[in-house]
Amino acid sequence: MPLFTSGAGHKNKKPLKRLHMRKPDVAAAIAEKADLTKEQSNRVLNAILEEITGALHRKDSVTLVGFGTFLQRHRGARTGKNPQTGEPVKIKASNTVAFKPGKALKDSVNP
Repeated sequence: MPLFTSGAGHKNKKPLKRLHMRKPDVAAAIAEKADLTKEQSNRVLNAILEEITGALHRKDSVTLVGFGTFLQRHRGARTGKNPQTGEPVKIKASNTVAFKPGKALKDSVNP
């Protein structure tokens, strides 16, 4: 998918609207590529997401070689700033999900 519309000069090129794939779109693509029904591919996709979620809940990482690694990271407590008032705000420590893309994925988006 091109990033810009065609134009006479580089300065005249406008970014194209990005497409967003939602879960049903991913399930439909899996169904088509793997010769499954949409119901079967939806169950497969849900099972994959449940496994990744469960592993992260157990503080395990999930590595899909060539695609990337999902992992849980701890963010320490810190002081932030209220964007409306500028006042300092205490932000509690929390856990978050991180994704580290694999080499093949990085290479595919940076040809």
